[in-house]
Amino acid sequence: TMLEIDPEEKILLQTRPAFGGNVMATIASRYSRPQMATVRPGVMQPCECAGDRAEIINHAVKIPGTPAIAAAKVLEIIREAKRKVRLGEAKVIVAGGRGTGGKIGFNLIEKLAESFSGEVAGTRIAVEEGWIPVERQVGQTGQSVRPELYIACGISGAVQHRAGMQDSRYIIAINKDPGAPIFTVADWGIVGDLHQIIPEMLLQIK
Repeated sequence: TMLEIDPEEKILLQTRPAFGGNVMATIASRYSRPQMATVRPGVMQPCECAGDRAEIINHAVKIPGTPAIAAAKVLEIIREAKRKVRLGEAKVIVAGGRGTGGKIGFNLIEKLAESFSGEVAGTRIAVEEGWIPVERQVGQTGQSVRPELYIACGISGAVQHRAGMQDSRYIIAINKDPGAPIFTVADWGIVGDLHQIIPEMLLQIK
């Protein structure tokens, strides 16, 4: 997905996958005004601020209350046990696809993610099979992420998935198929069975 302005016609150009991801189509709004487009969070890099212009003003605020309120004391804070998914903030993401084979494969992925203090993610097929919840889906119909390290395990690398992770700083791909498209965007590629490779990685990390 890409947005740009045509320098000659001064119109908005929107580029996105089409026909099942087989081609990249550019959409131009030549005769419609206003011109606008919607993108998912994480697709674009945030704009850099010109500088801090805000001024900090300290102001003492007196809150009226009854003696009962004034004497209130926090005894305990109980947080929800379920950990919130923060793929967009994660520095390391370990993701799995069809090649994981199911829950057993994702158990390995979870262990690898924990060793990096990272997050677990996956492809649409992993969500459809019930291996991971939908809030952990990365791709065109999921979230777009830009972690420092993205480890793709058993992911073939369809354009829909690559659209959501190809801007990661470093990408490691693990796949048994040496011709898998995921290797075209990977900085390092490992051809092999993730069920054998991940346990070896865990041993090296320890």
